[in-house]
Amino acid sequence: GTGLYRAVEYVRRGEAAFSRYAETGDLPIDNNPVENAIRPVALGKKNWLFAGSERAGRRAAVLQTLLGTARLNGVEPMAWLKDVLEKLPTWRYSRLDELLPLRPPER
Repeated sequence: GTGLYRAVEYVRRGEAAFSRYAETGDLPIDNNPVENAIRPVALGKKNWLFAGSERAGRRAAVLQTLLGTARLNGVEPMAWLKDVLEKLPTWRYSRLDELLPLRPPER
C-alpha cells in the first residue's frame, strides 16, 4: 500500500504500546541523545568498511554499541570495559546481562 496506509497500520498495530507510553510519561518523546551518541559512528562509517571481515565488522559494531550505551548511562566506558574484561573469564553465562553498562531508571 501507500505510505499513508503503512503509517496508519503501524499506529493501529502499536496502539496499546503507544497508549502506555503516553500514559506513563517516563520516556522522552525524542531520540536526540541516541542520535548524538551514534553520530561519531555514522561519520566514520566509510572507515568501518575496512574492519577486516564481515565478522570483525559485526564485533566492532557490538563494541561501539556497548561503549555508546555506557556513555548514555553515565558510565565511564573504558573503566566499564576494563571491569567487564576482568570479570568475564569466571562470570556465569546466565548472568551476562548483569554486566551491561546500564543504570537503573530514576524514580
